[in-house]
Amino acid sequence: MSHSKRKVATLAFWSIIVAFAVMGLKFVAWRMTGSVALYSDALESIVNVIAAGAAFWAIQVSHRPADQGHPFGHHKAEYFSAVLEGVLIGIAAVLIIMEVARNWAAPPVLDQPWNGLAVNAGAAVVNAIWAFVLIRVGGSQKSPALVADGRHIMADVVTSVGVIAGLIGAVATGWHVLDPLLALLVALNILWEGWKVVASSVDGLMDRAVDPDETIRIRDIISANSQGALEVHDLKTRIAGRATFIEFHLVVNADMSVSQSHVICDRIEEALRKEIPSVRAIIHVEPDDEAKLPKGTASVPFA
Repeated sequence: MSHSKRKVATLAFWSIIVAFAVMGLKFVAWRMTGSVALYSDALESIVNVIAAGAAFWAIQVSHRPADQGHPFGHHKAEYFSAVLEGVLIGIAAVLIIMEVARNWAAPPVLDQPWNGLAVNAGAAVVNAIWAFVLIRVGGSQKSPALVADGRHIMADVVTSVGVIAGLIGAVATGWHVLDPLLALLVALNILWEGWKVVASSVDGLMDRAVDPDETIRIRDIISANSQGALEVHDLKTRIAGRATFIEFHLVVNADMSVSQSHVICDRIEEALRKEIPSVRAIIHVEPDDEAKLPKGTASVPFA
């Protein structure tokens, strides 16, 4: 296993440990106070544990080499983990809303509020640090599962901060109705976050193209290494997890030998591999009568 793969897998494993630790702290905070809002925050942490386990599994699968049944690899496995996380977030939100309905008429009086809030704040700090690590490394390693996990945890941090601030206000003013109200806001917030996670993952499963800036960079790499060719057209890209698939047509002189055109293709593929991790390039070589631009145009233009 490469260093990059080990790094992603190790982070995914430690996410499970961190999720269990944070969940424990949040449930301690809830038991200390009896707060519906802290209960909702703790309930969401169960989703974090399940999501971390699913992400770890998905990352293991995504790094399996291509085989006869999956000749393009297993890169999309991470998207399924992210979709599952979004669904679990939705279930957690429904459970929180049910708890809010049960406590709305008679909000509980908080016990040991300051001790409970301190414990919950400690859990939020741990989550914030870990979310930053997951998003940064997941982005650099093109791991949808790590990024989705990190974004969900960061949303959890925002939720915790809001709950803590609101409960401080509830304790200071004696308005106990703020407790279930905060829990309801937590539910609505995580529903929105769950929708964003699912939408992003479904976009990946639908073979989304690379973003415009990356497309420009790919075009520049191809143009800079296409000496001997006449034109490039029909560039297509798609993203599957950390892998980037690139396909285009390369126009050459009709009398150019297969060996000569193969040298150009190898040069382009090598340049793409150096600049874009986990790239897969498919180049279709065509004779000059397939060109889409008039002859005499600038060297190796894109049609």
